[in-house]
Amino acid sequence: MKKKKQIMDRPYCLYCCSIYYYLVAAITFFITYAPLNNAQPPSPSPVANLSTSWINTPSILINSSEVILKLTPVFNGSIDSRLMCGFYCPDINACLFGVVFFNWNNLFSPFYSFTVNDPQLVWSANRDRPVQINATLQLTGNGDLILRDADGAFVWSTNTSGKSVFGLKFTVSGNLVLFDRNDATVWQSFDHPTDSLLVGQTLFPGQKLTSSTSSSNSTPGLFSLTVQDYRLLGYVESNPPLPYFQSGLGFINYVKYDNGSFNGQNIPLASSSGQFIRLDPDGHLKVYESGELNWNAVVDLLTPGIGYCGYPMVCSNYGICSSNGQCACPDDANSETSTFRQISYTQPNLGCSLVTPISCSHSQYHTLLELKNTSYFYFNIIHTDKNSFLDEKIDLENCKKSCLKNCSCKAALFAYDSRKGCLLLSEVFSLINNEGMVENVTVFLKVQKSSTAPTNSPSKKSRQVTIMLGSSLGTFFGVFFVVTSCFFVLTKKQESEELDEFFVDQVPGSPTRLSYEELRVMTSNFNDKLGEGGFGTVFHGTLSDGTKVAVKRLNGFGHVKQSFLAEVETIGNIHHVNLVRLVGFCAEKSYRLLVYEYMSNGSMDKWIFQRHQELTLGWQSRKKIIMDIAKGLTYLHEECRQKIFHLDIKPQNILLDEHFNAKISDFGLSKLIDKDQSQVVTMMKGTPGYLAPEWLSSIITEKVDVYSFGVVVLEMLCGRKILDRSQPEEDMHLLGLFKRKAKAEQLLDIVDKYNDDMQTHRAEVVEMMGVAMWCLQSDFSRRPSMSVVVKVLEGFVDVENNLDYNITTPVVPRAITATGHQEDAIGDATPLFPSALSGPR
Repeated sequence: MKKKKQIMDRPYCLYCCSIYYYLVAAITFFITYAPLNNAQPPSPSPVANLSTSWINTPSILINSSEVILKLTPVFNGSIDSRLMCGFYCPDINACLFGVVFFNWNNLFSPFYSFTVNDPQLVWSANRDRPVQINATLQLTGNGDLILRDADGAFVWSTNTSGKSVFGLKFTVSGNLVLFDRNDATVWQSFDHPTDSLLVGQTLFPGQKLTSSTSSSNSTPGLFSLTVQDYRLLGYVESNPPLPYFQSGLGFINYVKYDNGSFNGQNIPLASSSGQFIRLDPDGHLKVYESGELNWNAVVDLLTPGIGYCGYPMVCSNYGICSSNGQCACPDDANSETSTFRQISYTQPNLGCSLVTPISCSHSQYHTLLELKNTSYFYFNIIHTDKNSFLDEKIDLENCKKSCLKNCSCKAALFAYDSRKGCLLLSEVFSLINNEGMVENVTVFLKVQKSSTAPTNSPSKKSRQVTIMLGSSLGTFFGVFFVVTSCFFVLTKKQESEELDEFFVDQVPGSPTRLSYEELRVMTSNFNDKLGEGGFGTVFHGTLSDGTKVAVKRLNGFGHVKQSFLAEVETIGNIHHVNLVRLVGFCAEKSYRLLVYEYMSNGSMDKWIFQRHQELTLGWQSRKKIIMDIAKGLTYLHEECRQKIFHLDIKPQNILLDEHFNAKISDFGLSKLIDKDQSQVVTMMKGTPGYLAPEWLSSIITEKVDVYSFGVVVLEMLCGRKILDRSQPEEDMHLLGLFKRKAKAEQLLDIVDKYNDDMQTHRAEVVEMMGVAMWCLQSDFSRRPSMSVVVKVLEGFVDVENNLDYNITTPVVPRAITATGHQEDAIGDATPLFPSALSGPR
């Protein structure tokens, strides 16, 4: 029987019938380039004239460790350099313009395969804002090199317009250069490094290397390396940025990466396959050289100077690093209960978390935990007046008081020696065990003690009197409030529209504001309906430039205003490849509309819950979607200026574009949280079945999204809804079935039985169920953060092995329809129901 066609799981291979084809392909790739006009003959340093453009239309597919990468060459270096300048697309619609280092192998293998091993991005112009397919790079007639996204939006520029630029070239050493008629450099990529240095590159004052967030996320991370006052300094991004490495440069105020040396340290000479230095996401500065299959670290440049424990995140937040390389949590010797717990007992280097999160609204219960024989990386280097953040005017007691009074303060450090003074920390990185050494620093960690008072205490009695008095007064004021509220609603009804528009106008950085008439024309008078549900209807539309969009028209009054403002304020200010982009909005009179990018494949639920359809999602596609969702949530929780709790993660709110990239949508219930807040009190929101158990207490953290993510992952792996009334009663609730099968070690039984590809990869699917189980822990503090989930999916972290399988099976309410019949509430309980913003239903 013919198997079902698996979308997005077709292997990409570059096959050929003759060795001649590959010889031509290799020569073309290395020494030519493909501008749209003004083509130049090949040369050691390819050159482009003014008024030249390149479009990101990937022409090279690279199968690297089962990850398909797409490349659009702009310039190619020589065969010896193995460097290319162009568009690099590790994700199909998240491309970076930059310089890539390749490790070529098997050019003439017996099977005529053409492979590139482990490509390395060593410079990027738009590392924090990826572009899509059909993005354009243009060298204008005025000499400016400009990068625009596929929709024409400005992304990056060299800002060299009017500076006598004559052309653009790419040197053998990997330097992208704008030059004038005299071949003098006007602008060069070597002066704007990202996280890497190439042989021959110099780091001057005012320039810095900035690490990536992770191996799969090129956005700027925690660590930076810079030259300042004749010193090479390594910093961790905190408030303020703190140095963790320092090296004197003598009488020169720069550091150069020569072949064989860096900052006075000898390194192996670069082989013919290439070499580069990178500031890694963990703060290490390493020299990488090409091996047979991948790039190997040959030298770790900073470790000899600061040691293993000198890195700020070696044991992650609150972890204590010992000289033997072990990580542990702070221990409160004066308490019968633990103050800290390890995030992962099998991987102590992931750090520790507070058992009771610090709450700014309960600052009266804050106290300081003193750690003996403990230091901080900041005190491992010699400080000068210019890089010292110690307040020498504050004594020990006032240092502690200052931390307790400041809600954003998480720890107070006090030094006693020649660097005497106080340092307050808004974030606690790894600590260092100083056992056996001279103690010259005391560390005080802020912790939250229990707010429970003795039953017969004076404060308890006082509260009881207050409650009784408050109840009496509350009844009186309650009646008064109802009467005045009715009067207020009647008198202010006519002013509501003006107030709504005023509030919308106050949203900072909001997207394009459109008129209702523009949207009416754009949607052909709202005739092409894509979906409907709850308080919103979604229509297909087309912008004046031909771009397809999805227009959501909200229906309702008070709740609509709140959801509308939440959506515009949240998604209008953030940009990430795994979040649906808000193009514009309309707030005119009583009209409330939101305009999103068009997602041609609609919502995920239509692809995983529809059985017996010809086109379905295979294992590789589902695994990629799970990673996309995890990255999107990581961005919301950890990488925005404010934490964002989505509060309604479910398959209907996961949309798929034409390439089946997943993007999170529908931020109508989301909540923006200050960075120093760990939890928030709010009314219950979301969809039954996806709500975490702690919602019953109304005190939530970002872990409610982690729980919902776990439910969605489980649905994807099993190919069924969280509640399926077509199943026998004992199997109706997926969580109950999952718990039972897990205890019986029969998880293979619940892998999506209607998908041949899922059945083929049943063992891998069951491994992924471990990720879902970790996210579904009833105790929210035992769930991983979304950044840890991403590390698990990338293979860098293992799933916790002592999980609690007694997960709570939610009681699912039934909703009464207009016809009086009962229906399942799963997937249909949110105030905004655009289960899909676009695409086929």
